[in-house]
Amino acid sequence: MTSQQSVDQGEPVASLRDSAGLAKARRTLVVSGTAHALHDGYTDLIYVLLPIWQTEFGLGYAVLAALRAVYAGMMATLQVPWGWVAAKVDGRIVLAIGTALSAAGYALAGLTGSLAGLCVALAVSGAGSSTQHPIASAAVSRAYGAASRGPLGTYNFTGDLGKAAIPALMSLLLMLMPWRGALWILATLGAVVAAVVFLLMPPIATEVPSQTLGTKGGRVRRGFWLLFTIGVLDSGVRMGLLTFLPFLLTAKGASLPTIGVALALVFIGGAAGKFLCGWLGARAGVLPTVLATEGGTAACIGAVLLLPLPAVLALLPILGVMLNGTSSVLYGTVPELTPPHRVERAFALFYTGTIGSGAISPVLYGVVGDWMGPQWATAATAIVALTIFPLAFALAPHLPKVEENERGAPEQTRV
Repeated sequence: MTSQQSVDQGEPVASLRDSAGLAKARRTLVVSGTAHALHDGYTDLIYVLLPIWQTEFGLGYAVLAALRAVYAGMMATLQVPWGWVAAKVDGRIVLAIGTALSAAGYALAGLTGSLAGLCVALAVSGAGSSTQHPIASAAVSRAYGAASRGPLGTYNFTGDLGKAAIPALMSLLLMLMPWRGALWILATLGAVVAAVVFLLMPPIATEVPSQTLGTKGGRVRRGFWLLFTIGVLDSGVRMGLLTFLPFLLTAKGASLPTIGVALALVFIGGAAGKFLCGWLGARAGVLPTVLATEGGTAACIGAVLLLPLPAVLALLPILGVMLNGTSSVLYGTVPELTPPHRVERAFALFYTGTIGSGAISPVLYGVVGDWMGPQWATAATAIVALTIFPLAFALAPHLPKVEENERGAPEQTRV
């Protein structure tokens, strides 16, 4: 069988076990990570722009929140349709088109002079960004095959790099030029990344339905929905805690600059957690890693509630590792609980659930905060983290053994 035939039939590129196959897998990871950094950076770029648009267009806070919701809503709701399209054609083309659309949306935002124009621009950009998670995740998964858990953790980590870099670049550009010109530069950057995806990313294999999954289909589905539930709860814990953390720090005497530093410490720890826990899950297994990160999250939340401010600040990077570490483990497990021909759809569903949970959960925890106070609302996030334990134990029988994965592709573990 030739290499091209292997790709056409959906065999993971890296499973070819030669230098060319491994090079293609690494190129897939690099290009997918670059796209992830850009799209996640675009997602957080809006936070820099909201105060500018408030002044420029005379908008209230409710309208500003609605603008953010337009982008997030389009990104969340279109992931499943884009995943379906990518399963039928080469996902590289769909990802390149989506990246170009996302850049075009911000270019349009730099041209518009009205609130309606901003809504259209953000809808276009959000629609484009909805391609990235399901397609790029599936590309990395198929490129590395059974050894994809670690590379998926690396891919997940690149999104945090973009969240830090793109808004920071925008802030720098705003010191040099008006916001419209700065947006045009960032839109140009997006067009360049779209070209890179189209020209340099290896073709993404389109899988055909496997005939060997018939007796395992129900078990696979049950395992995926358990994983989905864990992901939804984990995302809710993370966003709920981050909602109340500034208020808890203020109550301990933190100033506004100190709160900014504290959040930076959490985010730095979170980026490290995404990178490290993906590889830890590949070696120690999903169940021990999830129990460690969720248990660590609950313990750190308790410490944040009880310790004085200096000790809390020292603890925050560890809290960030625990908060974000679970996500890489969960994302890396999606392809293990999904028929090969439905990987894009599975990632789309999973990301839709976690993004939706991140949007809704702060509201629910906010109700608890209004009723019982921020301390009890924060304690509720720790309790929810602990409820993941029985779900993780229920998930364990559906997971392949770590040793089996490692024997399946020893060379592929090197990124």
